[in-house]
Amino acid sequence: MKILLIEDDTRISAALAEALSDQYYAVDIARDGEEGWDFVEAYHYSLIILDLMLPKLDGIGLCQRLRQRGLQTPVLMLTARDTSDDKVIGLDAGADDYVIKPFDLKEIMARIRALLRRGNSTLPPILEWRGISLNPNICQVTYNSKLLHLTPKEYQLLELFLRQSHQTLSRHEILEQLWSSEEVLGEETVKVHIRNLRQKLIAAGAAVDAIETVYGLGYRLKQG
Repeated sequence: MKILLIEDDTRISAALAEALSDQYYAVDIARDGEEGWDFVEAYHYSLIILDLMLPKLDGIGLCQRLRQRGLQTPVLMLTARDTSDDKVIGLDAGADDYVIKPFDLKEIMARIRALLRRGNSTLPPILEWRGISLNPNICQVTYNSKLLHLTPKEYQLLELFLRQSHQTLSRHEILEQLWSSEEVLGEETVKVHIRNLRQKLIAAGAAVDAIETVYGLGYRLKQG
């Protein structure tokens, strides 16, 4: 899943981006509100982490712009201001949650997972499909209770398919959702990672066509 982090404090953004990457999220970083808006217009994100005090366009203004344009991407707002009035202003602007700096990384990761679940309320906390079980809380995947050792990208691919189990995803869509904008890669990269994921699933006992190719369109979990 892909997250946009809009934060002008390089120390905070570096620490948070590293923590997000460790949890297998793809991360884009913007340093001011206008740059953040440019990212939003160019890419699809599962979540936006937005600092309140930003150069050029502050977090309140950016959040209002997002909602005015009809974008419903979950927004987690960060701020050093710890007053109820500031929280109310942020939430009224369209933020979904509010975290006070300095924050605990474990707590903010839990809030991120909660917001991502809220964004798709039909999905349970643990994603399951035909013997496959993926636990986002601990980034662990099993097949019929047998632990699978996946690379970060293989894990992200499988999570994407489980979260969008009835959709066919093109290579371009997968690239946009799982790789950061800094990673300039061709669609062949997706093919290689899907092949490796398939091989690990087959080795664990899953069906050969658990992830099926829809020729001319992309990939999806096997239907029916």
